[in-house]
Formats: sequence, C-alpha cells, structure tokens
Amino acid sequence: MVERQRQRIEQEMTKMVDEIDKQYLRKMQASMHRCAAKCCDNTDISLERVQQCVEMCSTHLNQSQNYVQKEIEHLQSRLQRCVMQCNDETKDKMGPNPSEAEIDKYTLMFENCAVKCVDTHIGLIPTIMKAMKTVLNKQSEASIVT
Repeated sequence: MVERQRQRIEQEMTKMVDEIDKQYLRKMQASMHRCAAKCCDNTDISLERVQQCVEMCSTHLNQSQNYVQKEIEHLQSRLQRCVMQCNDETKDKMGPNPSEAEIDKYTLMFENCAVKCVDTHIGLIPTIMKAMKTVLNKQSEASIVT
C-alpha cells in the first residue's frame, strides 16, 4: 500500500513538473538561447561583454527553475513531515511489546494515515500550480522584455 501511495504522489508531481516545463520553462529556455545567440553574433563587443550578455540572458530562466525546484521541495517536505507524524503517532500508541495482532492493527493505522497525507498533498497540487503559474507568467513576461 505504501508503495502505491509513493507511486501516486510521484506521478502527480511528474505531471505537475511536465506541465510547468512545457508551458513555461521550455519557452523561457528557447528565449534564453535566442538571446545568447544574439550576444554571440555581436562582433563589436569584447569576449567579456559577450559572456556577460549570455549570463544576463539566462537570469530569468535560472530564477524560474530555482523557484519551481523550491516549491517542489517544499511540497515534498510537507508530505514527508505528515508521514513522519503518522509514524510517530503510531509508535506512541503501539507500546513497548506489541503482539502480532497489535502490529497488524498499527501497521494498518499507519498506512491509513499515510494515505490521508498523500491525498491531502495531491489535493494541494492545483493550488500550488496556480500560484506557480502566476509567478512564472511574471517571469516569462520579464524575460521577453529583456
């Protein structure tokens, strides 16, 4: 059961990352490369200026990628804390020398709690996606301007 929940959250996170990548990050990456190519095409500036220009082209993409990574890590951390809380609560109830029947009961209790954690955090993904899209729209617009 725990493996199935791990796969569920992994699939949802992968879908979220794929959507963000296709809708925002790839477009920003393409813009960054076009910008960098223009820097390299400019033969009137020094090597140092070309390198600075290329670095400036990647600023918005790097900021956006870091932002997305931070949001994903935050969601994963929240889920991990929730599951750890389930584990702690189960251990607290179990006592020092549980019987096989008690172990089965507490294992089921832990699994049910962990499923709720996964359900809750999968339910948060649309809200997180909406917030990320708002931020990335602003970053995307800023990368077009520069």
